[in-house]
Amino acid sequence: MHHTRNMPGSVIGCTGMRACCLLLVVIVASARADQWLAGDFHQHTFYTDGFDSFDFVMGKNVEFDLDWWANSEHGGKWNRNGIGRHWDDSDVYALNPILGNIASTANHQDMWRWQSLRDHVWPDILRWRLNNPDKRIFHGVEWDVPGHEHCSVAFVDSSGAALSAFEYMFDIVDDDTSREGEETEFGLLYKRNGIRDAWTNGVKVRRWVDMPKQHEDAVAACAWAQKQYDEGKIENGWLIWAHIERSGPWDPVNRRRGYNIEHFRNFNNAAPDMCFGFEGIPGHQAAGIRGGFAGSAVGGGTFGGTGFYSAAVGGLWDALLGEGRRWFNFANSDHHRHHTVGGDDFYPGEYLKTWVYAIDADGDGKHGLNEIANALRSGNSWSVMGDLINVLNFTVEQGDAKVGMGGELTAARGTHVMLSITFASPGKHSDGRIRLVDHIDLISGEITGLVQPGTPEYTKAVNSTARVLKTFTSDDWTEIDGVNVIATTVPAEKSMYYRLRGTDKAPNTKFETDKDGNPLADSEATNLGLDRADEAWADLWFYGNPIFVYVN
Repeated sequence: MHHTRNMPGSVIGCTGMRACCLLLVVIVASARADQWLAGDFHQHTFYTDGFDSFDFVMGKNVEFDLDWWANSEHGGKWNRNGIGRHWDDSDVYALNPILGNIASTANHQDMWRWQSLRDHVWPDILRWRLNNPDKRIFHGVEWDVPGHEHCSVAFVDSSGAALSAFEYMFDIVDDDTSREGEETEFGLLYKRNGIRDAWTNGVKVRRWVDMPKQHEDAVAACAWAQKQYDEGKIENGWLIWAHIERSGPWDPVNRRRGYNIEHFRNFNNAAPDMCFGFEGIPGHQAAGIRGGFAGSAVGGGTFGGTGFYSAAVGGLWDALLGEGRRWFNFANSDHHRHHTVGGDDFYPGEYLKTWVYAIDADGDGKHGLNEIANALRSGNSWSVMGDLINVLNFTVEQGDAKVGMGGELTAARGTHVMLSITFASPGKHSDGRIRLVDHIDLISGEITGLVQPGTPEYTKAVNSTARVLKTFTSDDWTEIDGVNVIATTVPAEKSMYYRLRGTDKAPNTKFETDKDGNPLADSEATNLGLDRADEAWADLWFYGNPIFVYVN
């Protein structure tokens, strides 16, 4: 519902002892068109292991009212094009179009993803941009990370060459060597993807190196992306880590390729402008095991559809925020195949959305790729299941200073700051039913500063100061013109961050929430007799990104 995205004003209230005075502040519209925009940046097609054509999936992004998205699917090598025909099909290609080392799958020659990204996906994206000028479509890849699980990567450039170079050099499944030493605008290409040449009885073979060295290659990839951004070789982009708990804790002895907190710290240290978050709310929400997370996942599975690292108050995400790191939480569909035709997924935008506040920096009334990428990096964003809400504004203010999600505010010790929340629900959701928010949690934790590599704290994934500071119900908000308004004050005693989450489930909902309203493990929801999509629709949440308040 696009009419909700440009809010004509915001409502700010003051509360205390349940006495409340409300002030409606109308913000006069300027020439700039700053706007909340919904998107998704992790989805698959016939180009890799998806079950739908490129055009079909792009059309679903439009159908479910997304403003921006990325085609982001696996690296390595694959044997089909975007309409599902094989690259070596002479009825489609009179001349074999495949470059690089020869490889095959299921008796068909593969094309390396560095080539399909550059020579085929890129033209498809340009075509969709031309035919959908009001949408913003990013060029992406789901990076097979050396030593780890996956990562959603997107770059903004003028030719698609940057992403092609990145995938060639750093994807652990891309073992093509045909471009080694090639001179490009990004420097000479080299392989640093967790695989090295080794000699056995005088014969050179390529082998995976140990996982710690593979992790070093992943950090080098992040640093390469940051360098291209710093030097203006790419205009913008991101590396956002995918389904981070799925493989369990990182374990080099048993080759479990998950993520621990020290890895996110390393990535963020190496590339603070490019590595700034993860998909804390994974796709595959209609899978038999929600999110596709088996019992071996960190935490044993998802909690209210959200991974343990984000769902557990005082856990890994809170530990990163307690350092003051600008590290943000996102959601994506990870669409491969729809649940109605035997798959585990919803279509992009059908169930999960990531909303970002795009700043119209040049005042042209439009939102380009750079402005959306900047919005993701800013942290002024939130993610939602099933359109439980379609409006969320969360701000902290003191005097003339006011910041939104991702921002930081400085307050004098011994004073108070005001927290304002406005939210709204769209009415009927994409499954045709109506749901309303039951409660919203305000979560906070102390900011104690960055921890240093090599210290015992660097591998600790807990923040013992994090807690649910307040829980708001309908008794605490006021509805004005379809928008719900909450305002409260908190004392400025220590440097703190504040973040939100909300749900349609009341506390003590059997098999869904505990007595305090926290999400229970989704494995318990099987006791409700629900499965796949029905389970997902029965349990809706949203998560907002943090605001940082520093106290002098």
